Amino acid sequence: MNDFKPRRTRDQSSGKATLINEGCNINGEISGDGDFMISGKVIGDGNVSGTISVTASGYWQGAIQADNVIVAGHVDGDVTANGKVEITSTARISGTVTGEAIAVAEGAVVEGVMKTIGNAEPLEFIEKRDS
Repeated sequence: MNDFKPRRTRDQSSGKATLINEGCNINGEISGDGDFMISGKVIGDGNVSGTISVTASGYWQGAIQADNVIVAGHVDGDVTANGKVEITSTARISGTVTGEAIAVAEGAVVEGVMKTIGNAEPLEFIEKRDS
């Protein structure tokens, strides 16, 4: 029996995600329910009930609001999560990061302020698993 308890938000998928693939450019607001994986380019704000993941090849310009947010790519704008924010070693964020809990991997760049809205303190971790 597998007693593995997912540590990372990306290990806890709620089902199939909507994918914005590499080479795809979206101009405008992204909203809805469910998970969204961004490997392309988004210019606009996002308001999602679910998780927004900006992959290493992804770029987002605008504000992100979601239940959980994972950033491995580049975000120019504020990131707000009702739950967790995970910032991987390849991430670059210019803006305020707000979440109930924030995990920041060694090597990530955040040019702005990080604010926790829960009782947990911001966390730093060294990524030891492959994507």
